[in-house]
Amino acid sequence: MFRIWPPCRLAVQRYVGIGGLDKSLHISIIVVMPRKPNNSRQTRTLLAAFLERSRTWRHGYDLSKETGLSSGTLYPLLMRLSEQGLLEERWQQAERHGLPPRHVYRLTASGLALAREQELAAIAAERAGALA
Repeated sequence: MFRIWPPCRLAVQRYVGIGGLDKSLHISIIVVMPRKPNNSRQTRTLLAAFLERSRTWRHGYDLSKETGLSSGTLYPLLMRLSEQGLLEERWQQAERHGLPPRHVYRLTASGLALAREQELAAIAAERAGALA
């Protein structure tokens, strides 16, 4: 018996020959490396919005209105940042009866550190541009 450690996935494929007889069995281990946070304008904008109220749970719709990011950009970013451990996520029950629960997000400690780091880098870049 083998033990596969996360973030690995086990892939098993059977190759079937003529007449339905097994010809071979191929087992491979696929290592899945988590993506590094990108430094896109959209990611920086989203992290800056979270940084303004870092301990507050935020709804995607409110973040979309605040940042101007479309849902097709915002929600994949939220999922990616959550998978990278930069955001906490949970379901929040609706305040009014009959409405569905909403997904809410807030920065983790590592997300807060990254957001502050990006804010400082932006300030430094702005000052460097002003001095040039």
